[in-house]
Amino acid sequence: MSPYAPMRVTMEGVARRAGDFLMEHFREDPGLLRMRTTAKEAATAYDKAADSLVVRAIREAHPGHSILSEEGGMLAGDLDWLWVVDSLDGTADFADWNPLFAVCLALRHKEELVLGAVYAPAIGEFYVAEKGQGAYLNGRRIRVSDISSLADSYIFYCEGGEKDRARTGRLMGWVYPQVKDIRKLGSAGLETAWVAAGKGEAYFTTAIEPWDVAPGVLLVREAGGQVTDFAGRPWQLERSDLVFSNGRVHSGLLDLLRPGDSERGSW
Repeated sequence: MSPYAPMRVTMEGVARRAGDFLMEHFREDPGLLRMRTTAKEAATAYDKAADSLVVRAIREAHPGHSILSEEGGMLAGDLDWLWVVDSLDGTADFADWNPLFAVCLALRHKEELVLGAVYAPAIGEFYVAEKGQGAYLNGRRIRVSDISSLADSYIFYCEGGEKDRARTGRLMGWVYPQVKDIRKLGSAGLETAWVAAGKGEAYFTTAIEPWDVAPGVLLVREAGGQVTDFAGRPWQLERSDLVFSNGRVHSGLLDLLRPGDSERGSW
């Protein structure tokens, strides 16, 4: 039996419970539609309630573990076991009655990602990955796409925590002419999961928080893909610029995104 089996049971169960809670309240609050806000600004009572549900369930099942959540910050415990929690990824989508939102959970053991789950209840997609055991969508194994040309690639993008729209525009201007299309879902969890499932070739994001992407890092790796920052360094548990890809188009996309190219000018 996997040493992570008890934690995986907890993760899958609490992700479904949080997803069920969100669905109970999805499209029932007309006030959310009047927010007309951005993902960086949106925060609702549903984020906080879902976070409380998840954190409480993890604490009950594994009381000694640490938890890092978007809503609650760091809850101290045994740092060898760290849960990374975003109980409602895609808040602006949820507020706009758009079904592209997800519950995102990950577990690190001794600074190594070992479990990840992304549950998008409104579209019926449950992604889960375990280190060394592959990545799965609704119980079926998934793999990244085999497209090797950027010109044939569908790229997902979001600005994460980036507030500099001029920088966002520059990045888009460098990448968009070189690819088949750029798409934005409004949920980093789903954007990473869709790369793992081969629904697109890559995803790049700027100034993203770790709870938005931690499960996706493991999903993409276990599906045969690659995750680095814009300088080609491995993912770390910190806000950063990141690329998730099928591995085949990774270096080409990094070449477009790396700063310092004289043809692109300064940042």
